[in-house]
Amino acid sequence: MISTHILDTTKGSAAKGVKVILSKKMQGQWNQVSEGETNADGRFVFEMEKSAGDYQIEFLIEEYFGTQEHFFLNTPVRFKISNLERKYHVPLLLNPYGFSTYRGT
Repeated sequence: MISTHILDTTKGSAAKGVKVILSKKMQGQWNQVSEGETNADGRFVFEMEKSAGDYQIEFLIEEYFGTQEHFFLNTPVRFKISNLERKYHVPLLLNPYGFSTYRGT
């Protein structure tokens, strides 16, 4: 139901091995639902129960960049799920000094 894809726009290739954590807001707190690491194509599909609500994917980009100079820290992206009939894809375009995201298909 929720997936992500990370492209490193500096390298022009997939960001392999980025840890990602999916959390859901419950009673005012962010509770971890699933976690994993992007594959060789920069993709990861979260295993989870279908449920409407507010979600957050935290992209652990600090670890990905390692000792390479970068500006942004681990990056949370928050979004709302209301339609349980569709899939939600949250891509991240990433480089050491910027990132962009959108609701994919």
